[in-house]
Amino acid sequence: MSRRSVLAGLLAGAATPVLATAPLRSPRPPARPAAAQIAALAPEAAPRSLPTGALSAVLERAGLTGDTTVIAVDAETGAVIEEHRADLRVPPASTAKALTTMYALQTLGSEYRFITRVETGAGARIENGTLRGDLVLRGGGDPTLQTDHLARLAAELVERGLRRIEGRFIVDDRALPGIEQIDPEQPVAAGYNPGIGGLNLNFNRVYFGWEVANGRAQLSMDARSDREVPPVSVIGIEAVARNLPVYTYASRGGRERWTVAASALNQSGSRWLPVRRPAAYAGDVFRMLLAARGCQLPEPRPQSVPPGQILAEHRSETLPGVLRDMLRYSTNITAECVGLAATLRQGRSVQGLAPSAARLNAWVGERYGAPGLALQDHSGLAEASRVSVRSMAAYLVAARREGILPGLLRDHPMRDSNGRPQTNHPVEVRAKTGTLDFVSALAGYAEPRGGRPIAFAIVSADLPRREATRGDESERPAGARAWTGRARTLQQDLIERWAGLHG
Repeated sequence: MSRRSVLAGLLAGAATPVLATAPLRSPRPPARPAAAQIAALAPEAAPRSLPTGALSAVLERAGLTGDTTVIAVDAETGAVIEEHRADLRVPPASTAKALTTMYALQTLGSEYRFITRVETGAGARIENGTLRGDLVLRGGGDPTLQTDHLARLAAELVERGLRRIEGRFIVDDRALPGIEQIDPEQPVAAGYNPGIGGLNLNFNRVYFGWEVANGRAQLSMDARSDREVPPVSVIGIEAVARNLPVYTYASRGGRERWTVAASALNQSGSRWLPVRRPAAYAGDVFRMLLAARGCQLPEPRPQSVPPGQILAEHRSETLPGVLRDMLRYSTNITAECVGLAATLRQGRSVQGLAPSAARLNAWVGERYGAPGLALQDHSGLAEASRVSVRSMAAYLVAARREGILPGLLRDHPMRDSNGRPQTNHPVEVRAKTGTLDFVSALAGYAEPRGGRPIAFAIVSADLPRREATRGDESERPAGARAWTGRARTLQQDLIERWAGLHG
């Protein structure tokens, strides 16, 4: 099983990398748009190239409830091709990750890697297989750390002769602030809404499996990865005789506790559940991995300690690779970790997502001339986040000049009437999708064959209908799938329309 297949599998139940051809770091901020280009993106822009009524008819045919706001501009000049309610402030959903991408890359640099280390405590030493002192597992905020990576660290320690420790097993996760969940408004069991900290594992998800035989379900929790399936002792689950809610969650005595409705376990199955205490989870798994290799550790203790002697370390991919995967699989935890790391690199002290997102908003506005951003996190999961498609288009035009963002965004295939990708479609699209219940967004670049490149942003949102689903733990409220399907059809219709106008 490949790393990317693990990524895809971990993201199942939530919502092709392209290599950049330009340097991955700009030596200075991009040039501001010329006055005429700024005017083109302003509300009093030059006349549209088609009457408003023609676009209104396309929007009306989509049959979407709520509001739709769109803009398409020439990606080189910023001149408006067509727009509709482009200044309406709407939730960006995961298109926010396109903003976070350049915030992280330009702040941390293209060679940046997250580093997870195993260290000795101050003054500790290994003698005859025994560590005289403390062992420290130090997180570096890596959102991509997996069980197999911890297994390799454990194997290195055993190869060095370590068999036991006399001191404590310390888990230091202070590289990033601890956050219990990205958005408290999400369904309790949503795997895309985990906790975040300086030590993360398996995208902070735990594998819950159940085997049904003779009418009884056997439940298990583990931290499986490509080659390892270590059990988990700090997260438990119990089947309870009820119909609803399907899941409940509590954290008591340093342990996470789930219950599941027994009526939902009528046949064998599995899913990933979010982890709220990621450092305890990672420490527990590392301890299990070492025990399986003949090295015994005491239970992990969370603590911040000074750096010690490095015994083993794991380095993530360089940041562009991390960001490509983030944009391809829309991993919320990655967006939050890289966003927090970028804010901390700027010397800002933050204890939550909203203050860090406020810095992102200001930075993007200043560097790329995209005012009025009001993100509440770095992933777009928070419904309270707001952007206008006009500001998003301004960002896309300015970011394109650096030659980086288009190569990081994934290919977005145009599809036929049966939903199948069209490999020879005359318009190539690289974009970021965004989906919440009754919110659908798409932002990026379209290049008609033989025509001029287009930057565009489209957001449809039925916020009253979304509000009506609040508290619905089903993760798929009634009507949301059909509504999203119509929104995506509209997005393709608009791109094809703009390609015709601007070919």
